[in-house]
Amino acid sequence: MTNLPTNPIRWPAEALWEAVAPSLPGFTVEVLPEIDSTNTELMRRFRGSPTVEPRPEPLLLVAEQQTAGRGRLGRQWQSRRGDSLMFSLGLPLAPVDWSGLSLVAGISVAESLEPRLAGSGAKPRIGLKWPNDLWLSTPEGERKLAGILVETASWEGLRYVVIGIGINIRAVPLDPGLNAALPASALPGVPPGSLQDLLPELDAPAALLRVIPPLVQAVQAFAQFGFAPFQARFAARDVLAGRAVRLSDGTAGTAHGAGENGALLVHTAAGMKEITSSEVSVRPLPDSAAPAPGGTRPC
Repeated sequence: MTNLPTNPIRWPAEALWEAVAPSLPGFTVEVLPEIDSTNTELMRRFRGSPTVEPRPEPLLLVAEQQTAGRGRLGRQWQSRRGDSLMFSLGLPLAPVDWSGLSLVAGISVAESLEPRLAGSGAKPRIGLKWPNDLWLSTPEGERKLAGILVETASWEGLRYVVIGIGINIRAVPLDPGLNAALPASALPGVPPGSLQDLLPELDAPAALLRVIPPLVQAVQAFAQFGFAPFQARFAARDVLAGRAVRLSDGTAGTAHGAGENGALLVHTAAGMKEITSSEVSVRPLPDSAAPAPGGTRPC
């Protein structure tokens, strides 16, 4: 059942357009009160239909509520209006190599929500879990703060990318009938966290305004230079580095960070393994201690 608050949500559409349009011509912002999935909708619009031309223009689509939101590996999730920030950014893109785009999106979001001062020595509370999750460090342990789903499509030689992001804004009691936007079931042992645990003053519109302009810049830089320039920034927040992990095929090993192409490096009994497919699930083993992001890696 749709849960509608009394007060409308005031989205900063004009401010976003003013910040992004100069570097992304044709950019528009659209907010919908409810939809099945922002990613699904943007893919529908790009692909068009027998009677409707495809629409490849850059677009930020925000949903106040999703009824059939999708995550990686086909996972589904729902969220009540106002509890989460849910959006998809679609734009034409032609990188030399697509590898690492979800990592770049995660880096940008994490740094936008929690900037780090160079040389401060402060440990970030928002970490990155390869290939598409943001984790929040809390006194109670790690919590899943956000998830990213990247999809692409082609039409007459044009490549279009849709970057869907869901961020838990405020904590809500887990209800069997309505999971939080990023449910604990998405990754056993890592329950959902909320951005307001870190930034109590930030609501969904404020978070959106903080996240989108740097995200567009990061995606454009990725298209030009690839993942390599972002590698060190990912390492600074890598929550898997140095931890014992298990892949979805049962292989166990120790995570050694991400390579220049964005692949996850895992040292196994058979040697170093390079994981390039985002369709491979990687989970830290239950007894694996969590080193601070950016901490010492095993040799």
